[in-house]
Amino acid sequence: MWRHGDVLIASTPSVPQAAKPRPNVVLAYGEITGHSHRVKDPRTAEVWEHGGMLFLDVITDEATIIHEEHKPIVLPRGVYRVWMQREYTPEAIRRIID
Repeated sequence: MWRHGDVLIASTPSVPQAAKPRPNVVLAYGEITGHSHRVKDPRTAEVWEHGGMLFLDVITDEATIIHEEHKPIVLPRGVYRVWMQREYTPEAIRRIID
């Protein structure tokens, strides 16, 4: 499992067959800063969505995930599930705001 700021990434067997391709390789946008967690080179990976979940398919030997406020991480070829870290507050469990 990898963590890139508030984005969590874990290996998974495959992209679900009913998943739809996303038009870009952005994994998450920061609500406050406008920065994004994204694949540095769009030719190295594809992002898919299914049932409100994101999947990252690294289609070359590796793909680098970048963000303006975090060190890059390199993922090897494979399929990954991507989700946002959540936090508990007395009011609700909510997504962490970057």
